[in-house]
Amino acid sequence: MSAPEGQRAWTDVVRIPSFLEQLEEEGGVPALDLVEQLTADSDVEVPTGGVVYHDRGIRVPGYDVTFVHEPTGSRGRPAFSVEVDTVGPRNAWAIFDRTVSWDVYLLRTEGLAALAWMSDEEYRIDEADMFDSKEDALAGGRFSFGVFLYDENAWQERADRLAETTAPAYLRSDDGSTMFASTQSQFYQYVDSTPTEFRTSGGNAPSYLGLLEFELTAD
Repeated sequence: MSAPEGQRAWTDVVRIPSFLEQLEEEGGVPALDLVEQLTADSDVEVPTGGVVYHDRGIRVPGYDVTFVHEPTGSRGRPAFSVEVDTVGPRNAWAIFDRTVSWDVYLLRTEGLAALAWMSDEEYRIDEADMFDSKEDALAGGRFSFGVFLYDENAWQERADRLAETTAPAYLRSDDGSTMFASTQSQFYQYVDSTPTEFRTSGGNAPSYLGLLEFELTAD
């Protein structure tokens, strides 16, 4: 699902306590600012050349991602959203159900870091039979949603490759291979959906994942 490219596992998994409460107080938190806060008083080095939003293998390069508290949310529920500062004329944002119980983590391995969030339901349904804890599942790369943080060169390579297309994102499979559609139409053929269906169904996400909406388009 989300193992580092070319590697088997994450070496460090650290839970970020009370992050969603912090988000509710502040209204919005950029991912790069959050990572800076988490590592300011330590010797931990985290690449900050650029980010790539991850949703079940869909990858969206961006300059940053902002977490936003959504008081009324989607469909009348409290929610939080993630908004990608995309490369080029693209739109990428997702809304998550705040009534679900979430944990947010900072993951690290050599040359790469990520912010990942997993609901109790996702762990219970998808991972509990194989892993003793959420932390173990995350260390094995088992999470549906996250923000990868790359160094400048690694990020630029991904951003440039997508910029050669008019697709809103690229795809990465479990075997590590990547697929770049040439156009938005071709991308939605690959995911077997339409932009409207994709947004309103949360990218065809099962309800237990807690994803309410997922907008992914290219202008």
